[in-house]
Formats: sequence, structure tokens, C-alpha cells
Amino acid sequence: MRSLFTVGTFAALLTILLFGNASLAAAQQVDEASDLNKKILELYNAGRYADAIPLAQQVLAIREKALGRDHPDVAEPLNDLAVLYASQGRYADAEPLYQRSLAIREKALGRDHPDVAESLNDLAILYASQGRYADAEPLYQHSLAIREKALGPEHPDVAASLNNLAELYRSQGRYADAEPLYQHSLAIREKALGPEHPDVATSLNNLAELYRSQGRYADAEPLYQRALAILEKALGRDHRDVATSLNNLAVLYRSQGRYTDAEPLFQRSLAIREKACGDDPNVAQSLNNLAELYRIQGRYADAEPLYRRSLAIREKALGRDDPNVAQSLNNLAALYQS
Repeated sequence: MRSLFTVGTFAALLTILLFGNASLAAAQQVDEASDLNKKILELYNAGRYADAIPLAQQVLAIREKALGRDHPDVAEPLNDLAVLYASQGRYADAEPLYQRSLAIREKALGRDHPDVAESLNDLAILYASQGRYADAEPLYQHSLAIREKALGPEHPDVAASLNNLAELYRSQGRYADAEPLYQHSLAIREKALGPEHPDVATSLNNLAELYRSQGRYADAEPLYQRALAILEKALGRDHRDVATSLNNLAVLYRSQGRYTDAEPLFQRSLAIREKACGDDPNVAQSLNNLAELYRIQGRYADAEPLYRRSLAIREKALGRDDPNVAQSLNNLAALYQS
């Protein structure tokens, strides 16, 4: 259960517990957890994180009661609940859950187990989301090393680790470090999963983001376009990952001054996200990006209500001290100064 362009597409959200020689009561609990897991996954895929959280809390409570707090199968619902919190920007709630999941797995499975690599990776994603790059980097590197040793250098999980470490370097402006990791991740995914897999779209998109950040627009555009085509074919035109891909291509066009090309993509991205996610931070991002397009064109009356709505969503979802709230405030201030 992870977002497409922070970390790429990963394995399915939840695993169903199986108990050997379980009592009837325990078996009933397993059935209940299984049904809840399916519902949580549906809600997560719909972007309804707030609705999924109480169900994830219930699954965690069932497993803790049935297995004990330190059982390795408790690590999974801890991780899943943390992902839901992180998706809402509730980083302080997510961090101790990730840390507890990691500690359980290290103790039960050993420090070099692939599940430990998963926990390290997810905790690193959380830190990177907060700009805590120095905390994230050694966790990504450790996760990558475990996966290469345990799974082999051409495994899709290795590609995910390469992608995430490259994302970290791109966020820091370390483009020369990021590019070969993105390219290696893309090559692994194309070979292991096929050229039309959504994870290939993730790698294409992220490599395109790197090129856009460097002003290499001609290199970026065909990668964005191919990523969008893959996602529309694989997931449908109204999927929230398609919205992200549309948004990224629109940002590229805006950077080139191609405003008439950018506007319909921003609008379509916003419409998909509003339908799929309600008022969540992704909708705020789309509102902000469309408003920025209007501000650049001097369309101030069109921009202001979008900036204001973006700010309100971010304040409610992320808290007044979140960096994204600061961005919205700065953009609104820039509009008033124009």
C-alpha cells in the first residue's frame, strides 16, 4: 500500500493470517480479519484513508490478541496502519508503528530477511517525505543491500529499492547519483515485468522527473507520455495514478511555457482526484498547480479561489505547520504581490 511517485508501485497491501490447529474462535477472528483486509484495500485504492484507518486498527487489535504483540505477523498490520497514516500526512502517528514493525521483524526473522528490508524501506520513505534525508539514506541503502543478497540483483524488489534511493538523491539535487539508479531500476522492471507493467510506468515517470528537474525537457516528454499510456491501459483512464501522471506531464508543459497544452491535463488530473480522493492532499496539489498556471498567465481571479481551497485542504489534512501549508501560503502571497 504505497503511493506511485514517492516510491513507485509495490506489493499488495495486506496478507491474511493462517493459524495451524486454531480454535473455532481463532478461526472466526481470521475470517473477520480477512474480510476487513479486503475492505481496507478497497478503501485505500479509492483514496479513502480516513475510512480505512479504523478498520486497520481493528485488524491490528485482532492479530495482537490472537498472536501476541511481538509475533512477526503483527508487523504487517502495524506497517499497513502506518502507511495509511503517512498517506494522510500524519507522520508522527506513522513513525512509531513503522519502528515497532521493524523491531519485531529484526528480532523474529533476523536482520537480513526481506521483510526487514521492507520495513527499512517504508521507514525511509516516511523520513524522505518529511525532508529527513540524512535519516532516510542509510535505511534505503541497507534495504537495497538486503534485497540484492536475499533476492538476487534482478528482482523487482531490488528495482523498487533502486528507484527509492534515486528519488532521495533527486530530491537533494544529486542528479548524477540518481540517474544510473533510475536507469537500472527501469531495466530490471522491463525485463522482469514486461514493458507495459505499471511499475515500468513508475520508473519512466521518475526518470522523466529527473530530466525535467535538469531542464532536459526533450528527454523527459516521451518518458512521461509513455508512462501515461501504460497507466491508462493498465488501470483505466480514471485511476488516481493516471491523475498523477497527467499532473506531471502538465508540469512539464508549464515549465516550457506550453500553457494551452498544460491546462486540460491539470484540469483532468484535478477532476480524477476529486472523484477518487475527496479533499485530500493530492487534490490540494492539483488545485495549487492549476492555480499556479493561471497566476503565471495573469489570470489572478481564476487562481485565487484555487489557491485558497488548496490551503484549506492542506491545513485540515496536514496541520498548520506542514511544509506544504507553507508552500500554499507563499503562493497565495505571491499572487497578491502580482
